[in-house]
This record gives sequence, C-alpha cells and structure tokens, in this order.
Amino acid sequence: MKIIKSEFAPAPVGPYNQAISIKPNSQLIFLSGQIPLDPATGKLIQGSIQSQTEQVLKNIQAVLAAAGADFNQVVKTTVFLIDMADFAVMNQVYAQYFTESAPARSTVQVAILPLGARVEIECIAAL
Repeated sequence: MKIIKSEFAPAPVGPYNQAISIKPNSQLIFLSGQIPLDPATGKLIQGSIQSQTEQVLKNIQAVLAAAGADFNQVVKTTVFLIDMADFAVMNQVYAQYFTESAPARSTVQVAILPLGARVEIECIAAL
C-alpha cells in the first residue's frame, strides 16, 4: 500500500491514514472520512452545517491533490450526517465542489460523529 498524506488537511485523529492507494500503479485512491477539522489547529470548526461541510470538502480537496487527483476524479462518496434535516444545505455546498460530474453517493444519518462533528465525508477517486 502507498500512504497518501497532505499537510494541508488535518492529521488523522486515530490509527488511520488520510488516504491509501495500492502499489504499484493503482488507479484507485481510498480517502478516509474527513470531518471539519482546521488543518492548522487540529480543532473542529464550529458553526453551521454549511461551514462544516465547506471545511470537510476543503480537507478532501487537499488529500486528493496530494494523490494527484481532484474532485472530477471522485467516483464514489459516502456522506454521514447527524441530522438528515441538514441534507439540503450540505447538498448545496457539495454541489459547488462537484461541478463537472457528480460521483455516485450514499448519504446516511448516524447517531454521533468524532469530536462532535455534524458531517463526515469519505470518498474513492480513480486516477
């Protein structure tokens, strides 16, 4: 496996990596779920679902860039929300990042997310 790291995304808060690809010459990049952590401070971004979703997607963008990819190469995402009432706002922010083609996506409501986050997104990209 090849570990992918970005200093522009938050460091993992547990025993996992930001992303992994399989050597050699893997065309798939598996990104761990990102929550709205500020990469500079490692602290959770407080505020609305809009601001939290924006931070999550900025974190994903940084990890994708470290892998040599961007949002146009994402083929699958999974969105975890603690409240499905946040879906519409999350979706509006999400659409601003997936402008050319939207990937396949699942969205589920969960009881709790790490550090009290309201949203987490994981994805798979194809180079």
